[in-house]
Amino acid sequence: MTPAWWGALLGATGGAGLLLVVARLRVMGRAQLSDRVLPYVRDLPQVGARPTPRRTDTSPLLGAAVAVYGPVLRALAESVERVLGGASSVRRRIERAGLDLTVQDFRVQQVVWGLVGLGATAAWGLLRTLGGDGGVLGHTLVSLVAFAFGVLARDTHLTSQVRTRERRMVAEFPTIAELLALSVAAGESPVGALDRVVQRSRGELSRDLAAVLAAIRTGEPIGSAFDRLAATTGVPVVARFAQGVAVAVERGTPLADVLHAQAADVREAGRRELIETAARREVLMMVPVVFLVLPVTVLFAFWPGLVGLSLTAP
Repeated sequence: MTPAWWGALLGATGGAGLLLVVARLRVMGRAQLSDRVLPYVRDLPQVGARPTPRRTDTSPLLGAAVAVYGPVLRALAESVERVLGGASSVRRRIERAGLDLTVQDFRVQQVVWGLVGLGATAAWGLLRTLGGDGGVLGHTLVSLVAFAFGVLARDTHLTSQVRTRERRMVAEFPTIAELLALSVAAGESPVGALDRVVQRSRGELSRDLAAVLAAIRTGEPIGSAFDRLAATTGVPVVARFAQGVAVAVERGTPLADVLHAQAADVREAGRRELIETAARREVLMMVPVVFLVLPVTVLFAFWPGLVGLSLTAP
């Protein structure tokens, strides 16, 4: 086939793919039944605060790809699961990241990331092959490596999402603990104080506390609900907080004092970590001074003398 035929084939394939994506996005953009009905039932009384929904990590383009090529992507996701394994670890990290995903959905996202890398490298290799530069086998190997890199990149991104969320939870914890302590000291019950704090705060920790409050309102004991939070969270500070609340509720110890002490400990730990980080950065700041500024200063100091010696030397 001539290059013109190859160009026509690639153009037709790309156009068909774009038409499928646009058609799916138009369907996804339509108003759902809940969006049309809920504005007319907002005045109905609601009992308690609803828990904050978990965050989703699915873009419209990814949703369109899954809707169009769902069976193929799920088959590839099952193959990735058989090769990589570790479903329990992935499920644990998804829960710690606060994402509304299943392990199967995450594997599909990994496949999509890998296919994006595969498609980019395959297009680059095809252009080089048509230009007579490079072999087909080498470009195929590069495309497979790009697919594996995309799969692993999605896994690394999930780990970074977990770390970002846990840092936010640690930053929010002192304020949440102080608010709970003030509410309890004012005479409210632990459930009432938790309800008040959840309604007036927004963040990652308040989202987890909203889930705990919802479990308590469905009949689960307070101690077991906070014990489950301590077992599922990956933040040691939040785990100690949940265990302290559970013990305080079960044994009747002063809850306000416990919360004040934990908030003070977290603030002190954050201050200590900030000092340690500043000390490490101070050492790093010496690198450009020693290797850039100091050599230039020495050069400016001794270069005129060297030039003068070379001019006066016979």
